[in-house]
Amino acid sequence: MSAPTLTKFDYQVRDRQGKMVTGQLEADNQAAVAAKLTSMGYSPVSIEAVKETGLQMEIRIPGLSDRVGLKDLAIFSRQFATMINSGLSLIRALSILAEQTDNKKLGEVIEEVRGEVEAGQSLSSALAEHDKVFPKLYVAMVRAGEAAGMLDQVLMRVAAMYEADVKLRSKIKSAMTYPVIVFVMAVVLSAAMLIFIVPVFEGMFNDLGGDLPWLTRVLVSMSEFVASPLGAIVLLGIPLGLWFAYKRVRATEKGRFTLDTIKLRLPVFGPLFHKIALSRFARNLSTLLAAGVPILQALEITADTVNSGPISHAVRDVQSSVREGESINRPLSSHEVFPPMVVQMIAVGEETGDVDGMLGKVADFYDMEIESTTESLTAMMEPLMIGVIGGIVGGMVIALYMPMFAIFDMIQ
Repeated sequence: MSAPTLTKFDYQVRDRQGKMVTGQLEADNQAAVAAKLTSMGYSPVSIEAVKETGLQMEIRIPGLSDRVGLKDLAIFSRQFATMINSGLSLIRALSILAEQTDNKKLGEVIEEVRGEVEAGQSLSSALAEHDKVFPKLYVAMVRAGEAAGMLDQVLMRVAAMYEADVKLRSKIKSAMTYPVIVFVMAVVLSAAMLIFIVPVFEGMFNDLGGDLPWLTRVLVSMSEFVASPLGAIVLLGIPLGLWFAYKRVRATEKGRFTLDTIKLRLPVFGPLFHKIALSRFARNLSTLLAAGVPILQALEITADTVNSGPISHAVRDVQSSVREGESINRPLSSHEVFPPMVVQMIAVGEETGDVDGMLGKVADFYDMEIESTTESLTAMMEPLMIGVIGGIVGGMVIALYMPMFAIFDMIQ
């Protein structure tokens, strides 16, 4: 017997302080939603069923749709902070979040965390046991929030940090979408011409006889190679081989460091990757320090989460120096990966006692720089990619028509 289908309802309620709270729940009907919200201590204002059209229906891909992303963690953190601030207990808040989260995987993990907290564990210890969902940075922030008695504020900071990261990644993806689509179109169009169109012209050329121009001969040879079993194996095997080689090298610490170093030195995209890494470094360290995480632990977590080998190496060097009593800015200045502006901003922060604030400003600066760089790259890549496609197609057309021009000259 199949399980009953639940309907999604958008709701607006007021909490005990009179603040408006919005969210979404699944239930059989509006009355069930109203009863649940009332039991949670809310005063329902409006409850409306969500109408899902064909374009809005969820498409779940096993192993992919249940993956917990940064956006899921940001939403969870903001809702969790709101509930705690409204006076709900941890157990009650976790129970509600486990039921109403859209991500099934995250819902299962939250339910397990709720059981562990109910059994006597601290929230941070329970989260640490699910390190594949809650990263080291998240657990450290929660632990600091528990120790300082400001868990709701810390969770809001976590949500803001992840939302900024999601926004940054979205900008980068949107900037790279056009060049990738154009590149794929160029490859598909070239393959289609080589496999289907060039052989037709080759048959015509053979019937007419005579010597083909060198450019046409090259094109015909490429067509024969691509259409052959060996060509298919080579064209499919080389990208797959390079991908598996990349993954294997990336799996080792030395290989990852080398690849990250190469990435930062790329001619066009290197500066963009550098700014992204600096923004992530500043944002993570600022958030950790603002939450009250000790400086040495904050540097260690930042080194693990910055996702850039050279910057991670530099941060670990700073950690060693700070452990010996030095300031942060002095060892940073010896690493070329950190621009003078970043070092100077941190130095001012140390002098004024506002390192986390200065790091936040550095992160905001590089976020704006990344947005400007991605817009410039997009504007530059569009005509460049159009020119590449035009060159490929135009070169093939010229190679196919050159023998015809020779035949017309012979007739005349």
